[in-house]
Amino acid sequence: MAVSFFILFAVALVVSAIGFRRFVWFISLGYGFSIAGIGVALAIMFAKGLSPLTAALCVMLVVYGCRLGGFLLARERRSGAYRDAMKREIKDGSGVPMVAKIATWAACALLYACEASPVLFRLGNQAATDAAGVIGAIVMAMGIVLESVADHTKSAFKKTHPKRFCDVGVFRLVRCPNYLGEVLTWTGVFISGWTAAQGFWQWAAMVAGWTCITWIMFGGARRLEIRQTRNYGDDSEYRDYAARTPILIPFVPLYSVAKFKWLVG
Repeated sequence: MAVSFFILFAVALVVSAIGFRRFVWFISLGYGFSIAGIGVALAIMFAKGLSPLTAALCVMLVVYGCRLGGFLLARERRSGAYRDAMKREIKDGSGVPMVAKIATWAACALLYACEASPVLFRLGNQAATDAAGVIGAIVMAMGIVLESVADHTKSAFKKTHPKRFCDVGVFRLVRCPNYLGEVLTWTGVFISGWTAAQGFWQWAAMVAGWTCITWIMFGGARRLEIRQTRNYGDDSEYRDYAARTPILIPFVPLYSVAKFKWLVG
């Protein structure tokens, strides 16, 4: 199993190496396409042992990664405002030492392998199709759909309302539905491994992957909240929207994470 995990790590290393061209790609394009590559690698490595459930999990990893990577690539190419925002918030890599770039590359690749590890453990340990696997796959699918709908909704909205905050569709549920979709996706993957993981290191990899990506998504929500407050804070409609719409988790009265400086995303 350790060899299989290393293969996933190596796949993520190869794909996410595009971050050396542009630093932000370690965590954007490199992220999406690394997950897609991991899904393909899992399907190839365990082709003879795939069940309908594990095949679906592998396919969803590929779909998730290709959709996210493709969306981010298209957004970068067509949106000057997005590129400008990323330049302000994320280092462009020009002043980052090579040692730091290599450390970031390795850490990101390890995270991506850990995130997908529950699927590896279900395949490698030959776990039977069970409730945890099925529930996990359903939650994962829900997350992918929600994230896709949120990204499409905001992109379409911004075409006609470029200067207004998005508060339509799933953005009425939470202010960061795309990040919620991300959390749901990886929560589903994590659940799918509950009855498959064996031993401390397998559980450690799963927990580390899920905890880190959840923390990063809350950090992303914080960063977005700060940016939106800066852009729309003088708008009474935005203040009303922010006061009544949870930041990330539906029906949970958590409306702001701006003060939580320990969040990074």
